[in-house]
Amino acid sequence: MLSTSHLHPMIVHFPIALVMMGFLFELLSVFFKKQVCWYFASFWLLIFGALAAIAAVVSGDLFTSEMSGAAALVRHTHELMADITLVLLIVNSILRLYMKTSQREYNTLKWISFTLYAITAITVSITGFYGGNLVYSYMLPL
Repeated sequence: MLSTSHLHPMIVHFPIALVMMGFLFELLSVFFKKQVCWYFASFWLLIFGALAAIAAVVSGDLFTSEMSGAAALVRHTHELMADITLVLLIVNSILRLYMKTSQREYNTLKWISFTLYAITAITVSITGFYGGNLVYSYMLPL
């Protein structure tokens, strides 16, 4: 059985993979409009990425100890970017669920969602960078 110290890294990396693959599929759906599978996959990866990000933020809050000095600054930046990423994921998920349940094509909303997804891919990358910096530069036990 896995302990919580082994589960935390899996929980943390899972939303990164879901969001990045989801945005890749979103990008492919722009170029291959007739292949609706890309847009469908990006939708579900967004939804599951948002749920996984909630778990990652909660586990980070629960399992990360207090820090001081430079490590505290890096941790603060990491947490800020994680919170921004989470908000973007939730807002975009709500927008996409609205678009899906209304069963109407909203071209403007589709591009707003695409832009939010792109920004989220950037923020999740920045979050991951600072998280990796915490682990490798300050040797945090996760």
